[in-house]
Amino acid sequence: MSQIRHALTVKREDDFAKWYQEVISAADLAEESGVRGCMVIKPWGYGIWERIQRLMDDRIKAAGVQNCYFPLFIPLSNFTREAEHVEGFAKEMAVVTHHRLISDGKGGLIPDPAAKLEEPLVVRPTSETIIGDAMARWVQSWRDLPLLTNQWANVVRWEMRTRMFLRTSEFLWQEGHTAHENREQALAETHRALEMYRACAEDDLALPVIAGEKPENERFPGAVETWSIEAMMQDGKALQAGTSHYLGTNFAHAAGIQYQDREGSQQFSHTTSWGVSTRLIGGVIMTHGDDDGLRVPPAIAPQQIVIIPMLREAPEDAELIAYCEQVRAALAGQTALGERIRVLLDVKPGKAAAKRWDWVRKGAPVIIEVGPRDMADGKLAFLRRDQLWNTANGKPAFTYPAHADFVAEAGAVLEAIQSSLYEEARARRDANITRGVTEWQAVADHFDKGGKYPGWVEVEWSKPTGDVLEQVVEKLKALKLTIRNVPRGGKAATGTCIFTGAPATERILVARAY
Repeated sequence: MSQIRHALTVKREDDFAKWYQEVISAADLAEESGVRGCMVIKPWGYGIWERIQRLMDDRIKAAGVQNCYFPLFIPLSNFTREAEHVEGFAKEMAVVTHHRLISDGKGGLIPDPAAKLEEPLVVRPTSETIIGDAMARWVQSWRDLPLLTNQWANVVRWEMRTRMFLRTSEFLWQEGHTAHENREQALAETHRALEMYRACAEDDLALPVIAGEKPENERFPGAVETWSIEAMMQDGKALQAGTSHYLGTNFAHAAGIQYQDREGSQQFSHTTSWGVSTRLIGGVIMTHGDDDGLRVPPAIAPQQIVIIPMLREAPEDAELIAYCEQVRAALAGQTALGERIRVLLDVKPGKAAAKRWDWVRKGAPVIIEVGPRDMADGKLAFLRRDQLWNTANGKPAFTYPAHADFVAEAGAVLEAIQSSLYEEARARRDANITRGVTEWQAVADHFDKGGKYPGWVEVEWSKPTGDVLEQVVEKLKALKLTIRNVPRGGKAATGTCIFTGAPATERILVARAY
């Protein structure tokens, strides 16, 4: 086996941002498009999204939520009914004002003044308002509740500073929207969705997260409560990986979502919304990637095992391909993580070593190489992407089992890779959360002097609101810090708030974030 290494040109330690961009390119996940802030998601990247979508959709439907679809264009008047909501998105809205173009007489096109819309249309930044209109039609009685809907869609938020997968002007997501009789039922749905996101992140993406409530200043515009899952990237920054919002009756009042209760009175529904997006792929890259490229957890890998025959452009290649096809078929009949194993036989032209490194950079969990000698011996050579290198000799850590033995063990190998990626990320996260900090200056010193990647700090605080909270936010902003969330099920506060000096009521996580 060739030992030539095709590592990335940028190491994580040297320049994490450039490393991230290089992984996206080297793994063939996505590329820039001709539209600023928008990306083309390529087959391997979209395949990862399809896996996330499939696994998440199964969880959504298991909870009794039904998929539907709502328009991309939303009348501007829908937003103006909910003042706080529209203010939160106003700077990011793309607006359609005309429905036709005409020639400008100079070889170009301009909007036709005669085709101006009576009312501007906003390109969907989120769908609370237009789904609220539908709910107002669909909900008449308590018998119509709970109303549980979800849509998979694209949204547009006009970003000034973009980064592929993490922050783009157009991205893909799912957004759940539900209506309930009362606060208790709506809050139960808010927390069900949050727990679904936690389970999907940890079980499917091998992404350890901390679930908790956002502070007042970080709430979704118009929400009563916002809850999030927060993941730590390898550079110590936080990534908000999913959110679930209890909206109270705010959107119900704006949209007129009323129902006749069991006593015959008219009541406003309590609503929720919750969503995750393609930024999860960015989280997978920054959590699991290494200096050789991406490492994809088997649960979301489009192909879990890739078989590469060592072809020589000779007649005997046909026999080798036939042998590899037997291995592929046998593996495809096995299961891992509750599903049939996904196996690709890569017979495209090219040197086996070059193709191997293409799949290393893409992060395929298991890579198999088979040469004529392996075939003659009834064996194969395989690499685990999570254990790529032999630490003793610095060479790729190939092992050479009999192909029947590997087929029998393949499911267990993939499950071990899934587990090892999660445990590695969890250990790194836990080692980089600093606790017991009791003074603001210590927080400032930690992020100023705590090294290149200082991680997160847990502190106690008094849950300030209003002007006091704004002062705290400005203090944090000066150090490029934010409050991530109040960890659900965390330890009770026992001291004083490092910001106000008042008795603390809870513990929060402070970090730099994407």
